Amino acid sequence: MKKEVKVKQLQTDILIIGGGTAGCYAALTIAEHSNASVLILEKANIKRSGCLAAGVNAINAYIVKGRTPEDYVDYAKKDADNIVREDLLLTMCQGLNRVTKKLEDLGLVILKDENGEYLARGNRNIKINGENIKPILASAVKKLPNVTVMNQVNVIDYIVKNNQILGAFAVGVEEKTLYEIRAKKVICSTGGAAGLYKPNNPGFSRHKMWYPPFNTGAGYAMGIRAGAEMTTFEMRFIALRCKDTIAPTGTIAQGVGAKQVNSKGEVYETKYGLTTSERVYGTVRENQEGRGPCYLGTEGISTSQDEELKKAYLNMAPSQTLKWVEAGKNPSEQNVEIEGTEPYIVGGHTASGYWVDTKRQTTIKGLFAAGDVAGGCPQKYVTGALVEGEIAAKAAVEEIEKNEINTVDLSKAEEDLLIALKKEEVEKTLNFKNPIFSTEELEEAMQKVMDAYAGGIGSSYQFNEKQLILAEEKIEQITELSNNLHAEDMHQLMFIYELRERLTLCKSVIAHLRARKETRWHSFAENLDYPKKSDEWLKYVNSRLVNGKLTTFCRDLVGRGETYEHKN
Repeated sequence: MKKEVKVKQLQTDILIIGGGTAGCYAALTIAEHSNASVLILEKANIKRSGCLAAGVNAINAYIVKGRTPEDYVDYAKKDADNIVREDLLLTMCQGLNRVTKKLEDLGLVILKDENGEYLARGNRNIKINGENIKPILASAVKKLPNVTVMNQVNVIDYIVKNNQILGAFAVGVEEKTLYEIRAKKVICSTGGAAGLYKPNNPGFSRHKMWYPPFNTGAGYAMGIRAGAEMTTFEMRFIALRCKDTIAPTGTIAQGVGAKQVNSKGEVYETKYGLTTSERVYGTVRENQEGRGPCYLGTEGISTSQDEELKKAYLNMAPSQTLKWVEAGKNPSEQNVEIEGTEPYIVGGHTASGYWVDTKRQTTIKGLFAAGDVAGGCPQKYVTGALVEGEIAAKAAVEEIEKNEINTVDLSKAEEDLLIALKKEEVEKTLNFKNPIFSTEELEEAMQKVMDAYAGGIGSSYQFNEKQLILAEEKIEQITELSNNLHAEDMHQLMFIYELRERLTLCKSVIAHLRARKETRWHSFAENLDYPKKSDEWLKYVNSRLVNGKLTTFCRDLVGRGETYEHKN
């Protein structure tokens, strides 16, 4: 019996795609500044979705006493070796403390010292009890009168005409429903992308990774297909983590001042540099040269520090605390082994994502990007994502109030055709007979290709031109095969769309890695054909789909005091 999906048409003033950090704060901001109707579509459940699902134990982007937003811009710029949008960083930094106070007012517990001041952790961080940070945000959103949240609805494509956003298509994760949503403005806050590369915990434990495994680059992929300009996908992110548990290392490094040491007990971090990419690179090199394993030197810390670390990880990565307990050794008795993760594409830590203006509008009119999906503004973390959600929301509201809304529309015939084609696409997958491969098999093949030919763990994050050409060919082959997959139900259909999103992004990442003819960030983009840094590449590598072909090109840096605004 043929499986069919029913079509449901919805309308809203502002559509928010993704109910994570940025999406929730965008909704709160819209409600505060207008009576616009808001629809949030979330493929999981807003209560525990996105990067904040399991909680965090610190606010990593905060302007502590004695520091300025400009100081934070300098830090992020140095860490990314100048390939940042200073205008985006500054507008983000100016809102960090404001959104932090708003979180506290909503119920987030921020630790304080004896004087009632926020308890700092280094130059840019403050300590929190953040296990319930996402439920706090979600609860506040659910109370808003003009905001509708639809959980378990997976957005699969934008509706765009003449480079103007008109809405999006989505499918139910459980119900056989195809949604056509029309909106005056759209805010994409879907997060970055994990799962492109073979993970360092494969097989049964493949989802034990640094970045949420359910963030598949959906927003990136939809933007790429719609012809949006994207930026800096070659600045991949590789996290330095506790081995096996993939727990954060910053809590140990900053919390108790632990240094990176090799198997001989030598401190090696200063030898390679202290930027995020250099910390990973140093660990890789020490292992390659036979001085591994590498560790964070916790031996000899105090009993109180032992307890502090175990409690901190219980609040954020309990597997690390359990590892200490199972081993019968506290951190003070045994150094913590560290390793790099597989590469991710994430605009909250690096500069990857949509090319946006200072109001976070993409090059597609009426489409805004906020959080991990927005490029040019690294080191934004939780609070930076909140600020970008706020900026995008205010801009969307302002345009609606000025009546700067859709100047084009679909005719009835155009709309009917679009719906019919999307319905046919969905039903083809649900009714496809005798697939040769499963979704999981193609995903593993994709990850193996990216690992071997596009700078994954297996090649110590290194690549050359010939390998990237092979990667491009093989990813194209897997993409072709992905058109002939079968989904037994809507949940399996979601996995197929996630695979296709990842494959679209793989092609863009490969193109960006090929385009930058230098090694500016060791490990993040370790090009063996161009092993050195060059001033000729002090520029952004951007890309756009033109007539079905992905084209890369460069843009000049936006420096201190300058701003970039779209001309379209």
